[in-house]
Amino acid sequence: MTARAVTLLRGSLGLVFVWFGALKVADVTPVADLVARTVPWLDRDLLLTSLGTAEIALGAALWLGRRLRQVAAVALVHLLGTFLVLVVQPQAAFQAGNPLLLTTEGEFVVKNLVLITACLALMSAEQPRRAGHLLDSRR
Repeated sequence: MTARAVTLLRGSLGLVFVWFGALKVADVTPVADLVARTVPWLDRDLLLTSLGTAEIALGAALWLGRRLRQVAAVALVHLLGTFLVLVVQPQAAFQAGNPLLLTTEGEFVVKNLVLITACLALMSAEQPRRAGHLLDSRR
């Protein structure tokens, strides 16, 4: 993967995280109720603020590009959490209980497979060598 492609992927994924996170922090996200119903044992406002703040931090870390493998791994784990909707609220994700017929919410969750794949691509991207390190143990 070329360095330019990695930079574009970091930038676009970072933008999505910052944007979606800011919507949660401002409590104007269209998925607020879906998120709150998925983990009803947590306070809605605290949950949205915490998730939003974490997403903004992940987005900013993606933009910076430092410790990219670790940041992308954390983002991947965060995105895997969205699949809880399919387990906890299948009625919100599937039409008439049919897992092949997604609702709007179901599509919102399943599209995260693409974002997860982007995280995997970033985790496998060749990292630039740091100055002063003649031997890189990761290779």
